Amino acid sequence: MTWSLVAKDPATGLFGIAIASRFFAVGSLCPWASRAGAISTQAMMNPLFGPRGLAMLQEGMRAPDIRDMLVAADQGSAVRQLHLIDSSGQTAAHTGAKCIDWCGHDSGPGISVTGNMLAGPAVVGDALASYNKTLDLPFVERLLAAMDAGEAAGGDKRGKQSAAILIQGDEPYPRLSLRVDDHTDPLPELRRLYDVAKQRFIGFSAAFPRPEQPYGLTDRAYLETVIEATAGQPLSRDFEIPKP
Repeated sequence: MTWSLVAKDPATGLFGIAIASRFFAVGSLCPWASRAGAISTQAMMNPLFGPRGLAMLQEGMRAPDIRDMLVAADQGSAVRQLHLIDSSGQTAAHTGAKCIDWCGHDSGPGISVTGNMLAGPAVVGDALASYNKTLDLPFVERLLAAMDAGEAAGGDKRGKQSAAILIQGDEPYPRLSLRVDDHTDPLPELRRLYDVAKQRFIGFSAAFPRPEQPYGLTDRAYLETVIEATAGQPLSRDFEIPKP
């Protein structure tokens, strides 16, 4: 019912998940990420894979080992699909034998693409090819372009309903989390939300407390300067904050 990308951006070190489905609110329980990696659970999703997988990633386990342990412990693994990426950029995926065609996965350096109930293998193949050909794009734009390519190849064979994107940095909370839960054309709506986020939200998020800035920015006038300076800029790992 779902197809997605999990990736680590070599330029910024950010982890990202982009996901779409003919299913309500696919972004609510399928994608999971932390500073140690990212995981998506699909088909007959098992939301427990999320916190369990993230805990293993935080312990420094490698993606293939985590996949094997999650699948082995789940009696419903034949109807599950999952894929993940670890801190080194290594990926692993599982497509259960009873997932509905077309179903499968493919991967490249720092990227995994997985889907089930798809129009065909070109959904995964074209999304992966797009991601690999757009190294010049900022990370979020690259993920969105790959999703557009997969959708152009047919996407979920039942149609469209929801989409989401989740970007994780070093903070213990997402750097960006956007969801389109119920829409006739969710991917363009997801891109619209990202464009809105670039207007003020991404700049404003420089004020959030994080490990190296435990109390955040509290000077409103200075924060407005930051927002103005960063308006329209893509999401990046390190905020380029003007000096007060």
